[in-house]
Amino acid sequence: MHATELETERLILRQWKDEDLTPFAKINADPEVMAYYPDILNEEESNAMADKIKDLITEHSWGFWAVETKQENNFIGFVGLHIPTHDLPCTPCVEVGWRLAKEYWGKGYATEAARESLRFAFEELALGEVFSFASIANKKSWAVMERLNMNDTGENFEHPILPAGHPFREHVLYKITKSQWKDKQNV
Repeated sequence: MHATELETERLILRQWKDEDLTPFAKINADPEVMAYYPDILNEEESNAMADKIKDLITEHSWGFWAVETKQENNFIGFVGLHIPTHDLPCTPCVEVGWRLAKEYWGKGYATEAARESLRFAFEELALGEVFSFASIANKKSWAVMERLNMNDTGENFEHPILPAGHPFREHVLYKITKSQWKDKQNV
């Protein structure tokens, strides 16, 4: 299946390329980027993750797209849609998620790319709702969810990939429905 490519004012969301692997490994090895995940990833683990993401895009034509800046043509991380495989309160569902290199934080890139991902989810995939989740400690991701006009469901949950008692195991669960998204487009 042909990979869908999306575009925003400043970004291109596209299928992964081999040259994305090295900067992606750097992102996944950054303790600050990975602060709310179980651990940093070594190069082999990072490459395996990128391969899996690429395969899922090939299978569905969409997924966690590689994000590239238009001006510099720099790979900055991923943003997009994913079907979680873990048993979560919202499964089966589609989530919107992101992971960007630290030097690209605070520039609105995650929000910009995630907005386009939501447009694609509702207009092209005709989904009825999209979820997002993050560790309760990850206030930066919460802020992105709120800028996307997503709503806190109040259904915090223990993420199954983290062991009991782990400080980041509790996650918030945000959601936006197609009608909520449409209402915000007309504002």
